[in-house]
Amino acid sequence: MKKVLFLFLLVSTSIFAQADKSGRKLPSVDILNLEGKNISTDNFENNGKPIILSFWATWCKPCVLELTNMSELYDDWKKETGVKIIAISIDDARNQTKVAPFINGKGWEYEVYCDPNADLKRALNINLIPHTFLLNGNKEIVWQHSSYTEGDELKLIQRVKDLNAGIEVKD
Repeated sequence: MKKVLFLFLLVSTSIFAQADKSGRKLPSVDILNLEGKNISTDNFENNGKPIILSFWATWCKPCVLELTNMSELYDDWKKETGVKIIAISIDDARNQTKVAPFINGKGWEYEVYCDPNADLKRALNINLIPHTFLLNGNKEIVWQHSSYTEGDELKLIQRVKDLNAGIEVKD
């Protein structure tokens, strides 16, 4: 009986997780800009075009690799699809002062914000980084992925193109 109950819970949790994964609106949470001022995620805007949210940390090598690889393609992506990348650092308050110099050293041209108290991270139920979300023009989550492997950025931009073409974004 315990095995049946466990299996039922596992399957039902998986079904609900899949159903809740997309179409969910970006939660309204206050985070910090690089100057340490509060900004609400409600203010994220891209004129109805897709937004990529990338959660990262200065100490996370796969995160840095992902954002560096995306940076090399970002100008072309903006011209081709209108997508905007927003990087959200989850470095805690002790390391928050390292974020701006780190970004300047890398030459990343993204909007970058800090979530030192992990409020947005918790609201989006992020357990691992890097964690990337694709939002449609209504700021609804249409796709998400954690971890990074070389070439994932090319799959991501294809999803942006599909979204722009009205094609359902799939895993």
